[in-house]
Amino acid sequence: QVQLVESGGGSVEAGGSLRLSCAASGYTASSYCMAWFRQTPGKAREGVAAIYTGDGNAVYDDSVRGRFTISQNNVKNTVYLQMNSLQPEDTAMYYCALRPWYGYRCPTGRYGWNAWGQGTQVTVSS
Repeated sequence: QVQLVESGGGSVEAGGSLRLSCAASGYTASSYCMAWFRQTPGKAREGVAAIYTGDGNAVYDDSVRGRFTISQNNVKNTVYLQMNSLQPEDTAMYYCALRPWYGYRCPTGRYGWNAWGQGTQVTVSS
C-alpha cells in the first residue's frame, strides 16, 4: 500500500520561504510522477507542480513558476517543494500525490492520482 507523508508546513510572513517534504513508501516502481497540489475551503484542489522521478523533469502552474521549485531525492523516495517569495494567496492546505508514469510529461491536473498525502497547512500573512 502506497503511503505519502508530508511535512514542512507552517506560518510565514509575505516574502518568506518554506520547504515542504513528501516521503513515499510502498510503491514498487522505480520511477513515477509526483506532484504538489493545494486547496482552500470551497475551492477545487489545484496542481502546483509535478515531477517525473525518472529524470527530474518538472512542470509548474503559472501562479508559482519562478517562485516554487519541485525536486527529488530518489535515495530517500522524497519529493520537496521549495516555496520562495510566498504571498497571502499561497495560503492553503498542500497535498502531495503519486501516480504511475505513462511515458509523457507528468500532469498537474487533479484526476488520475493513485495516492494522496494527508496534507500540510501553509499560512502566509501580509
